[in-house]
Amino acid sequence: MAANEDQEMELEALRSIYEGDACFRELSPGAFQYRIGESGDPKAFLIEVSWPETYPQTAPVISMDAFFNNTISSAIKQSILAKLMVEVEANLGTAMTYTLFEYAKDNKELFMENQPVNTVTSVSNSIAIGTPDVPASKKKDKKEQLSKTQKRKLADKTDNKGELPRGWNWVDVIKHVSIFKLPFFNIRKTCKK
Repeated sequence: MAANEDQEMELEALRSIYEGDACFRELSPGAFQYRIGESGDPKAFLIEVSWPETYPQTAPVISMDAFFNNTISSAIKQSILAKLMVEVEANLGTAMTYTLFEYAKDNKELFMENQPVNTVTSVSNSIAIGTPDVPASKKKDKKEQLSKTQKRKLADKTDNKGELPRGWNWVDVIKHVSIFKLPFFNIRKTCKK
């Protein structure tokens, strides 16, 4: 059989096996993602398998670079990929995508045993383990520091309740109109003469 016929048969089998499975996702006819574990599980991870032109005679491309895996340390990712590549070598020449997904599901606990459960953050490929952030209610908000003169001016503008007096931002209408010298005022002046 040709590689394309094997791929078509495997694609059809994968679609029928994983129909309705929320963990499985077909990105394209030759690329698939499978989530191992529940979405809320801190030890869950996502495997992406892509088929090259000559698959299954050549190994598929296996990746764990999805955003879902940002909380997993790079050492754990490399360990999982190495174990999956051993499985690939054992199944070379046969349809193996289903086998890889099932192998990962069966060995999830073994793969993730060294993954810390603490809050993990990733910043541009560097992994840092930290403690959870302090809730906003416990953080002290910095108050704006005012000088004595600023405080005095603020006190002069406000009344005893700390509120600004009524009309503090009103525009002086006469002054405003006199700046623009509207023709209305010119007509009035000429009529008085």
